[in-house]
Amino acid sequence: MSLTVLQARRIALAAQGFTRPRPGLDGQVTSRHVARIVERLGFFQIDSVNVLVRAHYMPLFSRLGAYDVELLHRTAGRAPRRMFEYWAHEAALVDIALWQAFQFRMESGARMWGGMIRIFEEKPEFVEWVLSEVRDRGPLTAREIEHDVPRTKEGWGWNWSEVKAALEYLFYKGRVTAARRNTAFERVYDLPERVIPRAQLEAPPLDVATAHRVLVSHAARALGVGTAQCLRDYFRMDPAATRTAIDDLVASGELEPTSIAGWRRPAYLHRDAVRPRTVSARALLSPFDPLVFERTRAERLFDFRYRIEIYVPAEKRIHGYYVLPFLLGDRLVARVDLKADRASGTLLVHGAWAEPHAPDRTADELAAELRLMADWLGLGSIVPPVKGDLAGELTAALVRRLD
Repeated sequence: MSLTVLQARRIALAAQGFTRPRPGLDGQVTSRHVARIVERLGFFQIDSVNVLVRAHYMPLFSRLGAYDVELLHRTAGRAPRRMFEYWAHEAALVDIALWQAFQFRMESGARMWGGMIRIFEEKPEFVEWVLSEVRDRGPLTAREIEHDVPRTKEGWGWNWSEVKAALEYLFYKGRVTAARRNTAFERVYDLPERVIPRAQLEAPPLDVATAHRVLVSHAARALGVGTAQCLRDYFRMDPAATRTAIDDLVASGELEPTSIAGWRRPAYLHRDAVRPRTVSARALLSPFDPLVFERTRAERLFDFRYRIEIYVPAEKRIHGYYVLPFLLGDRLVARVDLKADRASGTLLVHGAWAEPHAPDRTADELAAELRLMADWLGLGSIVPPVKGDLAGELTAALVRRLD
């Protein structure tokens, strides 16, 4: 089978949930809508940056429109729990149905980094003491344990205390999990048996090969079509194990080898992928949205080169600190640098840029989406952009919406 880039792009958008109506535009988003997106995507990436809104809230807004964030809080933090926190793509809220599939990562510790490994190797008895604190007193944050333990002068990992390093080791290994995040966005740790539903804890274990098949299968459904690199990156899996899982899924008929015009690497189409003839989406996307977080895939599908510039010095940034791609129809047509000024109740649009293929209605559609976002975030006003080639048109469109 062969696909054009346009066909592949529309398949990807359908798989990611952008061909369905957004109930939050003119109605009310329910827990069933949220559950549908959780099942479709499998996880929402977590990031600590809160200049606009934390990343894990955005995928639901992009696909459903304005919604009550308590729906996500209940899904991820209260019984019957539908999500758990773990290292999936990166730190993420993950569909509880995938708990068993991630046991191999917990058991192997394959992607653990220095601080976690070091604390276990050098102070295993201390790690066990931290675990006993959680067992006896949990749920607890790292700070609630640290008050009894003096910090060392030498940091661990990201300048973590030894308690935090031990907790992150235990978290990665699945011996503790996150009961929730507190108002300071700190993990509140507890034992899995007090957090994870019994059905998941008592389900038969998956061997490593089966776990990889489950995760690659999920990635293929969520992406619709993609290369081995796309499928591997979705859950950040080992290349060789991913290759074996792909071969198994091809043999079973779940994946169909496919070529995409202009792509050098072979791709794989999921057998359930929808092939829409048109897509009429409109959404602002988080930098960590699964539609765009694999930057090479985003560039090839959408002809949209995208790099996040949070860690770039201000004077060297091209577009800005927290820039969101704007999806319109079946293309990424613009990008905007946004900030929520909560003290003044204002959505600040620092800059706006159009892609060469952006249609004439881009500014009006983007203005409507910005108004939707501002209302969702409880921001009463929008400050128009002063930077970017779309700034003038977008400013005029925002003014028209006030008339």
